[in-house]
Amino acid sequence: MKQAEIKNLSLEDVQAKLAEAKAEFTKMKLAHKISPLENPIQIRDLRKTIARLNTELTNKQ
Repeated sequence: MKQAEIKNLSLEDVQAKLAEAKAEFTKMKLAHKISPLENPIQIRDLRKTIARLNTELTNKQ
């Protein structure tokens, strides 16, 4: 998710997306430990998206 897309979300949407991304990140990390993912760069991208969401959440509060 791009920064421009995140800026257009409301506070509730940012919180919902953040919870969804954290759950997906946990699931992806577990799946990667069991058997390697086809594209492990997805983990890094998701971690950066979570950071962007956290930043925007802090700015909106």
